[in-house]
Amino acid sequence: MTDAFGTIDDYISSFPADIQLILTEVRRTVRRAAPAAEETISYQMPALTLNGRALVHFAAWKHHIGMYPVPTADEAVGQELAPYVAARGTARFPLDEPIPYDLIERMVTALVQQRLGAAE
Repeated sequence: MTDAFGTIDDYISSFPADIQLILTEVRRTVRRAAPAAEETISYQMPALTLNGRALVHFAAWKHHIGMYPVPTADEAVGQELAPYVAARGTARFPLDEPIPYDLIERMVTALVQQRLGAAE
């Protein structure tokens, strides 16, 4: 199966302007937290890989921005993410509320630390 989107830019541009702004800021936030990660499309959504393995995916849905996976090792971030956790490994940030970009950055930073810690 081929992905419907060739790039993250293609994915973002497929949404209305207000959602494009949110996705663009999510992308910037994720890149800031994981500057060494590479961008790709996986499962028809934006993803970042680190050391050849998927690190985080994000996607826009009708009522929320989804991010996958949720870090498990950072208890403080986990407590802050608790209101947004919808299913195992999934965070949902409602579109009718301010997107917590600072929390997203800490979430991705925790994922990077988990990945790098697992590589040791």
